[in-house]
Amino acid sequence: MNPKPPKAKTTSDTPTASFVVVANRLPVDRIENEDGSTDWRTSPGGLVTALEPVMRKNEGAWVGWHGAPDEVLQPFEDAGILLVPVPLSAEEVEEYYEGFSNATLWPLYHDVVAHPEFHREWWDAYVRVNQRFADQTAAVAEQGAVVWVQDYQLQLVPQMLRAQRPDLKIGFFLHIPFPPTELYQQLPWRNQILEGLLGADLVGFQLPGGAQNFVRLVRQRLHYQTHRDRINTPEGRTVLARAYPISIDSQGMADLATSPAIEARAAEIRRDLGDPKFVFLGVDRLDYTKGLPERVQAFGELVSDGSLDPEEAVFVQVATPSRERVDQYRILRDDIDRLVGRINGDIGRIGRPPITYLHSSYPKDEMAALYRAADVMVVTPLRDGMNLVAKEYVACRPNEDGALVLSEFAGAAKELRQAYLVNPYDIDGMKGRLLEAMNDSPRSKTRRMRILRRQVFDNDIDRWATLFLDDLASPTA
Repeated sequence: MNPKPPKAKTTSDTPTASFVVVANRLPVDRIENEDGSTDWRTSPGGLVTALEPVMRKNEGAWVGWHGAPDEVLQPFEDAGILLVPVPLSAEEVEEYYEGFSNATLWPLYHDVVAHPEFHREWWDAYVRVNQRFADQTAAVAEQGAVVWVQDYQLQLVPQMLRAQRPDLKIGFFLHIPFPPTELYQQLPWRNQILEGLLGADLVGFQLPGGAQNFVRLVRQRLHYQTHRDRINTPEGRTVLARAYPISIDSQGMADLATSPAIEARAAEIRRDLGDPKFVFLGVDRLDYTKGLPERVQAFGELVSDGSLDPEEAVFVQVATPSRERVDQYRILRDDIDRLVGRINGDIGRIGRPPITYLHSSYPKDEMAALYRAADVMVVTPLRDGMNLVAKEYVACRPNEDGALVLSEFAGAAKELRQAYLVNPYDIDGMKGRLLEAMNDSPRSKTRRMRILRRQVFDNDIDRWATLFLDDLASPTA
């Protein structure tokens, strides 16, 4: 296709913007039309939804990779937003993204659920790609622009950008957990990452503990002066480190879930499952941090020991494909396939397996229908920065019914305290919590869900973005 030319303000031939988001991926996916032409479709996700109004209001730009290796695209406009593609080679995708980002940083930041790998060539690729993102951003940002850098793949960008453009207001938000000192210090390039983040005026985390870990490490490793959430850099700048728990488009999910089409689809799902009395649901990206084997094992044991009747209770697990070129993820997929097959083979009946395992991606409509169909939502990651599935389920329960079983180690547990909280490493404890959530009185479930819904609707994705950007715009930031 020939991308539409940008309509944003330009300096010479370079399009510029006063508000710039920098993320690993652009907020669009390329699709092929029936006539063979290609086009761009907005990617699903709360971040795009939250920032779209801000982008439009400020003639914003989004800097990110467009998803195809070894391809260079010029900036283009889609749905009124300037998109600035950053090219990546196939080797950089392997070393910067699959390697350092997802086989080094991801496991390290998630409490070493899997062992992180430390390779110098991966680090070199990470530095090189971060510099390229910083260069693209420096070229597109207007004088005095606000730049918001997103997530663990781009932790060096704030400092690199600051070196080129000291006039910019730079924010950074980490969507995954930030680890405690004992784990973070395993990283050979620990000081470089800290210095990279300190190029921002405001560094945001999901939880206060993450912000505190960061400040503590800066004080111990770099010997900078700190006071509560403030860090004083040697060049006289003050950097703020604060928590901003991310959320969802609560009203949008609620409106979708109450539409006649979704209600009809939810009823159809229950019929397809054999009209059980109880439907348990898990929805996760296929990742070793999500606790899928433990969850499946707990449900399987409940059925095999007679605590659950497979005629009355079924479990549906959606596992969205993820990072399938990374060895650990391929191994996990095979392990889950074998575990589900063994449990269903041992205790299932023809046409009525107790566990329905769906290794596929589904559109938002189908997810809303699944949320409406489920009596018990099971969100039990071993470690998670937030987990928005838990909040989506709550938003999709207009009758204030249903039950949310939630891991203590998900960031969402700090807000959703009326969920049935559980230690996902404790299989017996999880079995007990699943039964409690299923058998609790309707009155108790309604009380819990009412409080959960108030939390989710009062603290939606728009409020998250507004709080962060207001703090970034503050003279103290």
